[in-house]
Amino acid sequence: MQTTRSFPELILRLALILSLLVGALAINAEEIRIPIGQQANDAPTIELPTKGMTKMRVQTQFGDPLEMSAPKGNPPISQWKYSDFVVYIESDHVIHSVRVFKPKTEMKSE
Repeated sequence: MQTTRSFPELILRLALILSLLVGALAINAEEIRIPIGQQANDAPTIELPTKGMTKMRVQTQFGDPLEMSAPKGNPPISQWKYSDFVVYIESDHVIHSVRVFKPKTEMKSE
């Protein structure tokens, strides 16, 4: 015996399947995004080397960097990495200093 379905019944079944699929796709976890500039608002303030400081003054005031990169590019710019910040140096002078991003909590691996 062959079962035939009417066209409206077929459309109704397809609509039901489609609505279930769309509903399943719509369920997701909430994603919270915080702009990087706002992530350190409650972090303790730290002193950073200022633009124009000499390399010698940076080393005197902040100590030796953890890592120093060789100058690259034209003009040659090097990076001095400290635990809390990175200093960008052109020739013998600081051109910029930035804090190192450190998440408040480490995500636990399961």
